[in-house]
Amino acid sequence: MDNNIETIVLKDEDGKDIEFEVVTKLDIEEDEYVIVVPKGSEEDEAVALKIQKNEDGEEVLITIEDEEEFDRVSEAYEILFEEE
Repeated sequence: MDNNIETIVLKDEDGKDIEFEVVTKLDIEEDEYVIVVPKGSEEDEAVALKIQKNEDGEEVLITIEDEEEFDRVSEAYEILFEEE
């Protein structure tokens, strides 16, 4: 995923488009993640998504369901913003 992307549009469970602001992109080991917040909301509503390639080679964003993986991403995010 391009590091210069500032916003993305995702569909909610009802199929409604929701615009998200990209807070940061994280590279952890061989995996890539993006932290996003709904446009106009507080950062405490941040969502972590994993970037993967589908069978067509296109990048897709998926939710992180593994608790250990989510904890690893959360920790990296917190460390990143403690340094700023």
